Amino acid sequence: MNHISSLTAQDFMTITWTQLEPRARQLLRMELNEKNVGDWLMEWSDLSRIISEAYQRRYAATTVDTTDETALQQYQAYVDEIQPAWMEIEQKLKEKLLASGMEPPELEIPLRNMRAESDLYQEANLPLLSEELKLSNEYDQIIGAQTTQWEGEEVTLTQLQPVYQERERARRELAWRAAAERRLADRQTLNDLWRQLLDLRLKIAANTEKEDYRAYRWQQMLRFDYTPQDCLHFHRAIERVVVPAASRLYEKRRLRLGLDTLRPWDLEVDPFGAEPLHPYHHTQELVAKTEAIFDALDPALGNYFRIMKAENLLDLDNRKGKAPGAYCTNFDASRKPFIFMNGVGLHDDVMTLVHEAGHAFHVFESVNLPYHCQTQVGLEFAEVASTSMELLAAPYLSQDEQGFYTPQQAARARLAHLEQLVLFLPFMAVVDAFQHWAYTQPERASQPKHCDAIWRELCQRYMPGIDWSGLEEEYKTGWQRKLHIFQVPFYYIEYGLAQLGAIQVWANALNNPTRAIADYRRALSLGGTAPLPQLYAAAGARFAFDDAILHRAISLIEKTMTELEESLS
Repeated sequence: MNHISSLTAQDFMTITWTQLEPRARQLLRMELNEKNVGDWLMEWSDLSRIISEAYQRRYAATTVDTTDETALQQYQAYVDEIQPAWMEIEQKLKEKLLASGMEPPELEIPLRNMRAESDLYQEANLPLLSEELKLSNEYDQIIGAQTTQWEGEEVTLTQLQPVYQERERARRELAWRAAAERRLADRQTLNDLWRQLLDLRLKIAANTEKEDYRAYRWQQMLRFDYTPQDCLHFHRAIERVVVPAASRLYEKRRLRLGLDTLRPWDLEVDPFGAEPLHPYHHTQELVAKTEAIFDALDPALGNYFRIMKAENLLDLDNRKGKAPGAYCTNFDASRKPFIFMNGVGLHDDVMTLVHEAGHAFHVFESVNLPYHCQTQVGLEFAEVASTSMELLAAPYLSQDEQGFYTPQQAARARLAHLEQLVLFLPFMAVVDAFQHWAYTQPERASQPKHCDAIWRELCQRYMPGIDWSGLEEEYKTGWQRKLHIFQVPFYYIEYGLAQLGAIQVWANALNNPTRAIADYRRALSLGGTAPLPQLYAAAGARFAFDDAILHRAISLIEKTMTELEESLS
């Protein structure tokens, strides 16, 4: 088999288990001792990176074009042939290392993770995990195919988003209802998919003899630093501290818009009555100005972004047949990140690119860690990398700083972003609480009518202030629009935890920007070699989710919003 450095992008799309297996078997045969363990770990890392990139390249290809049958076949070949065979062998490699008794100090956290993963491994789950990936991919295909007619043209639902920011309320409502009607057309299909995924996940957990799927997933996600009960406490803290702040924002918005009630199509229009922000006309402009922002923050960050641009590692435009959402993944063997998003010319696109670039910088900063297992970062800190970048970049949005906007527009953009930070936390609590309910009461969750009811109940509790009258079906099926529920269960609380970490990084930058950026980069360079509290501390933050830290975060946001509002008056 070729050396890692000689493999091309196309090689990763077509490589087979037949080509990979001899190298894997050789690793199993090697006798481990103090002298060769370093070389053995490097060889394992190289192979692991190749297999990881084979997956990520194929997954990316299915999202870039959900109608690409060849890409789908290559992805399914990975899922059917490479993944189960590699999981079986990698389990034996973990057992081999753990049985050797050798514990290199730089592998303390990876070894802890291996013990947890080894404990979960069940050969009977290999085909079930492959099936789960296929079903998750079906969600992308269903959502990616959603289009509607708008002004005589077939458009994706994402392409309607700019209309939600227009000042004419009737057009906003018309666009919102068109998208909602199209989504409801897939209601039964998504209900069926949800039942299949839930049933499959229950079987996976049962095979490991864990108490329930939540307990299984907690261990699978390597959550050692907080518990399910901590998450429930976090929800209640958000209800006490953040929901009142969010309600104040909703009421302020209602009054500024001069409305009797806030409807779902009133949440994205500028409350000051200004025209929607149009930060860029074409993707090249988006890339160029974002690059300038990163240069202003730290030249090293700007250089990382230029590498991605030069090597075609950015796919940013929305188009028909493209999967929804945005992500940054890591092509592990190439040691390079890849950013995927669905830009349509909105300010949200700027912030999405900045957010995903934060993930990309994590890849670049941790590239010198020798072993692949050292680069596996908990999502709770991975999202600090991305969310911090949103806040650190915000002061550079103005054209005075080579950004996108006039000073007044930049103030509006920052206000909208800070508003979203506050409003996100209650929504995050809804998404997370829904999943705690679903996987601890799976019999009820297997009936979509109960999913609808609990989603409605949670939204009423955490997100009061929005008038959904006459929109009952749209309201209670909101859970179907959250891809995390279908594709990556329990992955959402990380955004809330990381947001609190990022706000602390931002607070540090207000006092000493140079040191804050240096601490940020140093923390990213640690990869996954330290527990969460230490990673947060390295970035200048505290890993916590209590009332006190929420109060400090909300106070800073509200103070900054007041200053920005005064600059517009």
